[in-house]
This record gives sequence, C-alpha cells and structure tokens, in this order.
Amino acid sequence: MTAGAPQTISVTYNDHLLCRTMNAPADHALHAEHGHSDNLATLALGALGVVYGDIGTSPLYALRESFHSSHGIEVAPANVLGVLSLVFWALIVVITIKYLTFILRADNKGEGGILALTSLVTPLQERPSGRKKILIMLGLFGTALLYGDGVITPAISVLSAVEGIGVATPRFTAYVIPITVVILIALFAVQKRGTAGIGKVFGPITLLWFITIATLGSMQILRHPDVLRAVNPFYGYEFFVRGGWNGFLVLGSVFLVVTGGEALYADLGHFGKRPIRFAWLFIVLPALLLNYFGQGALLIADPRAVENPFYHLVPRWGLYPMVALATAATIIASQALISGAYSLTMQAVQLGYLPRVDIEHTSARTRGQIYIPGVNWLLMIGCIGLVLGFKNSSNLAAAYGVGVTTDMVITALLFFFVMKNRWHWPLAGALLLTALFLFVDLGFWGANLHKIPHGGWFPLVVATMVFTLMTTWKRGREILTERLDAQLFPLESLAKIVADEQVTRTKGTAIYMTRNPHLIPPALAVNLKHYHALHDRVVVMVVETKETPYIRADERVTVAEVSHNIFRMNICYGFMQEPHVPAALALARQQGYDFNSEASTFFLGRENLIATDRPGMALWRERLFTVMARNARRATKFFNLPSESVVEVGSQVEL
Repeated sequence: MTAGAPQTISVTYNDHLLCRTMNAPADHALHAEHGHSDNLATLALGALGVVYGDIGTSPLYALRESFHSSHGIEVAPANVLGVLSLVFWALIVVITIKYLTFILRADNKGEGGILALTSLVTPLQERPSGRKKILIMLGLFGTALLYGDGVITPAISVLSAVEGIGVATPRFTAYVIPITVVILIALFAVQKRGTAGIGKVFGPITLLWFITIATLGSMQILRHPDVLRAVNPFYGYEFFVRGGWNGFLVLGSVFLVVTGGEALYADLGHFGKRPIRFAWLFIVLPALLLNYFGQGALLIADPRAVENPFYHLVPRWGLYPMVALATAATIIASQALISGAYSLTMQAVQLGYLPRVDIEHTSARTRGQIYIPGVNWLLMIGCIGLVLGFKNSSNLAAAYGVGVTTDMVITALLFFFVMKNRWHWPLAGALLLTALFLFVDLGFWGANLHKIPHGGWFPLVVATMVFTLMTTWKRGREILTERLDAQLFPLESLAKIVADEQVTRTKGTAIYMTRNPHLIPPALAVNLKHYHALHDRVVVMVVETKETPYIRADERVTVAEVSHNIFRMNICYGFMQEPHVPAALALARQQGYDFNSEASTFFLGRENLIATDRPGMALWRERLFTVMARNARRATKFFNLPSESVVEVGSQVEL
C-alpha cells in the first residue's frame, strides 16, 4: 500500500451499501466572511473591469452588425437615427430599468445570478413537483445557457479587437486569426496563476477604455450634433414601420449592446448594488451612448465607414494604440466571463447538480478567486474552435444572442415569482412589470431566432449538453440515495446493537462521513457486519449545502451526543463556499468537543455503480451518471481531509 494514500477496502454485497460523500458546499479556510469595506469609488472602479467588461466592448461590433448587408437596411440618415434610438432605449430599459433598478434587488443574501434567483423562487435541493419543478428546470437551463455565452464572448470580443489591425494595414488581415488564437491560448494558459494580481489593473484599464471611446464618440457628435435627436423613441418606431420584417431582424444585432446584463447580475456579490449602479450611471452608460452616437454621426457623414465604424472613429495615427487598448479591454471582458464560468460551476457542484471537480484557490485574500482546470481547457478549446470555424466577428455575431436572450426571458419569468411569492407584491403590479420586461425580451428573442441556422445553434447545443449533465447527476444522486437508505436503520439504535452483538471496541476516534445524519452510515454498517468492531468514539458527520451563499463560522458546526461516545455532527456551508473538514473540527473543539483530524480515522464510502433496467432513469442516463461519478474529484481532496487518515469502503450499487 502506498504511503500517504487512502486505504480502500472492497466489499461486494447489496444488503448494506456504503454512503456517498455528498457534494457539499462550504468555504475555504482562507475565505474571509466579511462585507464590502472599501469605499464606493474604489468598488465602482473595480466593477468597471469585472462587471462591465462584456457590455463595454460591444461598441466594437454592435452597430456594425446592425447594418450588416444580410439585413438589407440602407445606411441612410433616417435608418441610422432609428437604430440609434433602439440602442438608446435598449440600454435604458434592459440595463438601467430591468437589471439595475429591479433585478439587483433580488439578491440571495448579497449574491446574484440565475442560480441564486432560482433558489429564491424555490429550494433547489428539494425534489420538487408541478410548477416548482418547471421553475427549477427553467433556472437550470438558464444556467446552462451561460456556459455557451462563456465560450462565445471571449472569441467574438478578442477577434473583433484584433480585426482593427486589418483597418490599420489591410496586408495584416491574413494574420488576424493566428494572432487571435495566440491571445486566447495565452489568456487561458495564465488562468492557473489567478487574477488577483492582474485584477488590480482591470479597473484602471477599463476606465481608460471608457474615457477613450467616449472621447472618440464626442468628437463626431460635435461635428454632427443632429444625431442626438435619436433619443426620441419616435425614430425607433418609424424605423420599424419603414423597415418591416428586415427592421425587426435588426433587433437581433441591436441586442448586442446589452449582452452583459446577466453578467452584471451574477457579479452582484463581488461589489454590491451601489458601486455597480454608480459605475453604470456615471461612467459606463454615458461612455457607451457617446460612442454609439458618435459612430452613428460618422455613418451619416460617411456611409462607407459601415465596414467597421468603431475603428473609423479613430485617427489613423491612433489605430495601433487603439487596437492594443481594445485587445486589453476584450481580454478583461473575457476574463470576467471565464471567472464567471468557474463560479457557476462551483455553485452547481455545491448544490448537487454537478460532480465534484478540482477547484484551486488562486488568492488567499480575495473571495471567489478560483481556478477549475477542466472548465478552463474546455472553454479554451471551444473558443479556438469558434474562431477557426467562423473566421470573423461578423459570422460569430450571427451565433451570438440566442442563448443570452433566452436567459433574459427566463430571468424575467423567475423574477415574477420572486415579486409575487417572496416580496408579496400585488398580482397586478407584478404582472405589469413582468409584461414590460417580456415585451422587450421576447422582441429581442424573436429577432435572434433566425440566427439559429447560422450559428445560433451552438449555445443551444452547449446548453442542452450541460443541462443534461446537471439533471442526470441530480437524479442519479437521488436514486443512489434511495438505494442506500433502504438498507439502513436509525442511528439511535446503534448503542443497543453494539451492546446486543458484543461488538469489540478499539481505541481512537472514527469519523464516518455520510449523507443522512439520522441513519447508520453504510461504511459503519460494513464494519459491524464483517468485523464486529467499533472505535471507542464514533462521529457521524454530515456536510450540508444550504440555500444561502455563505454560512458564518459560528453557525457552521452543530454537535449532539446520540448516546455514550456516539456523536452526530452537522457541518453547514453556503453554496459559494468550499468545504474544509479539519477547519470545521477546530470549530467543534471551541465548543468543547475534542475531535482532532490528525488523531482520527475518516471512513468514506466509494460506490461501484452498475447501470440496470430498474425503474429510475433511462439506461443511457444511468451509464452517463456512472461515468460522471467515476471521474468526480476524490472526496479526500474535496473535503480537504488528511489522506493518511482516510479509509475508503467500497461497495456495488445497482441503479
């Protein structure tokens, strides 16, 4: 047996099966559980880089795509004013009113995002039925859609920035794709080093970006101030009347100006509501509007600039510096999406919708700074594949929007139930506000549906795959729990069993990690059945994930003595925290219980799953669940256990 490795005892039987070490939640020992102590200006500056990177780089391609030749919309002054009017009111209604004013109020103890929103509507860890099940399925599918967005955003952002080289010097056009691929490889390769260091310059670089694009736009607006008439919604209405079906399809490109809305909500926990709102109202929104209106003024004066209106705003002497700044800004925007995918994965693991994965903390000081190798390399492969397959940002824009608009529709529907059931708003008020949101969201969604054959299928395929994995893992765990619990008996009966069967007691403390604190752990049942032995002190430990993002340290551990020297220990974490059992045992010692991780033996369950035709899941899903379980992160690492003190007890379980 290898020194330092967990011992494995393989027992093949079906009447006493061992328990699984559940995918519980929790926090890393180094995670500080604190509020936002920095001042408003500092947090707002940080929010620029993390929260607004995606939406802030949309001027690189959004207006250009609105006049793409496929729409059949002439670059005429009336059409330019109409599109600008749609851009203006999209930013006001979707971002300022929907997300900043209302959706940010739906926080789960400070945390945002669609999983947090879904848990406000109905508990994610219950086995729901009826309407609750539909709502949870909607929330899960919305979560899955964000992975598709996480693949497309880095690809389209970096590619659109590098394409500026072709504007500066056409002979470099052939090098755009290779340069983009190199940048993407470098971006994902440095993820394991963490963003704590480079994150310090995210805010200042993004601030410089917003100042620059605002200045470029203002220069054109000063030359053609009439473009400001587009704030009148009549121009948008007239555009639809005049453009007909083609005018409606342009909405699919106009939507690109608001694609950072979901990321804004998901990053709520990092900065808080006030800094996010402050940064938007005083920096981001003015800069975006000035740049979009500046591009519109340029198109009115010179329709030929439609090939790339953003870079045509830049004086020729400033093209190369602008390409460099745009590339830096898009890398920052990509970083925010990549980090968001890590956080989303950790939440799904802690809530029991994905198997345990390797999670590395890249900062001892900053909460949420994590790196997940498997997710990182899958995202990199996906991004590079999109760049090579679609070849330019215009083609990628055809794939962008379907997933995000669907996600925004789901958010609006879930928010209705938060208003009605959690905030107890009058039904009429909740319906009226939801109707406003859906009127806009469904318009964007419908305009994006025509993109599905041209690449919009990609985020839907990614979302379907992720959704299948999440629901299969959740249902598989439920079936596994049913199979295990059916063979067990109450923990309270353990003392009587030990006395009646003359069980030999050995020195030391045994900690049995299990899912159900009220039943004898299967691994303990194995020891009783096959060895008729038990340690002097027995601790039945359950690690639970709660529906809140964080659990305070003084509320984390609860210990109760079931009978003499037999204890039940509950350890609770929030879905944004990582479990750390030795740290939890230290908290128990503060309560007067002398449990030491180094002087104890941990007994873990390790099941050999067998797919069968028994009722539960389709056979192909059982096989998928078996593969996922086989490749899950070892419980020893996940719970931060000392490997030399771990004994794994194996068993076969028929699904």
